[in-house]
Amino acid sequence: MNIKICLIGKGIVGTSLLQLLNEKKQLFKQKFNLKITVNSIFESDGALINEKGIDLKEILDVGDDFRNLPYWRRDVKAIDLISKLDVDICIETTPTNPKTGEPGLSHIIEALNNHIDVISSNKGPFYLEYKKIKNLAEQNNCYVKYEATVASCVPSLRIKEDLIGNEILSIKAILNGTSNFILSRMTAEGVDFPLALKEAQELGYAESDPTLDIEGYDAAGKLVILANELLGWSKHIKDVKVEGISKITSHAIELAKPDGFVIKPLAIAENNELSVEPRLIDKYSPLNISGNLNVVELETKYAGPIILMGRGAGGFEAASAIINDLIDITRKKGYSP
Repeated sequence: MNIKICLIGKGIVGTSLLQLLNEKKQLFKQKFNLKITVNSIFESDGALINEKGIDLKEILDVGDDFRNLPYWRRDVKAIDLISKLDVDICIETTPTNPKTGEPGLSHIIEALNNHIDVISSNKGPFYLEYKKIKNLAEQNNCYVKYEATVASCVPSLRIKEDLIGNEILSIKAILNGTSNFILSRMTAEGVDFPLALKEAQELGYAESDPTLDIEGYDAAGKLVILANELLGWSKHIKDVKVEGISKITSHAIELAKPDGFVIKPLAIAENNELSVEPRLIDKYSPLNISGNLNVVELETKYAGPIILMGRGAGGFEAASAIINDLIDITRKKGYSP
């Protein structure tokens, strides 16, 4: 089967995805009987469009000079062309706008309205309009997958299918690697918050404007998606009690140590309430992970706690999650074994 794909967003995640699609094309053919054709790649100022299929190796080889290719069309928008292209799956990897979810939200809605399945790494649309997107997908008999929105390659959403005979009661997690890295450095080295933040920025773990990370909003959005998907809730990011880590001092961290505690940036969903805030946890807790890792602890009815841990960010990490979603859709549609 030939699956035709539209990619919206050629940033770090989008480019990593193109590399994986190129590297794995023989695997897709041999193991899944799939030929995956990317016929359009959209950026904010135009698009690469070739209905016969874009040569991914050529795109990767030219790097940032892709706009010089003959099939680059300047000033065209994905929102205007989604309905006109012959596409089976639309992959949305544009940056998140935390207040509006745009332009990703409109891209997702447009694709679903045209009976096109959607895969997204853009979390904004899902913590702002989760119910609307899910209802629209159901009405149009489409799949919408978004594993990469929460913990990247850590299978925190798809685990629901593997626990169908169980019941997830609550969630405790560390969902922001930047905040976790900063508190880990403060705990291990006794450094103050500003120095730990500067180190995180120098290593590329924190943005030049780290507000969304250190003030808890990134984790809050991910928690909303987790709770809605795994617990069956219908929450919005406004429902989350949010407190960041910027007020945590090295003195507070040192005070916790003699009693066997550490301070971690926890995201919690339990008793129909959502919160993101620094909390004291036992130093032997499975949630006490260091560095920029993510961890999700699911409390289940019949099996107790189940722990998922791994790198929750990165281009190839997110791209691998998108590949998983892609194969999952093709299987559910009957395209592949």
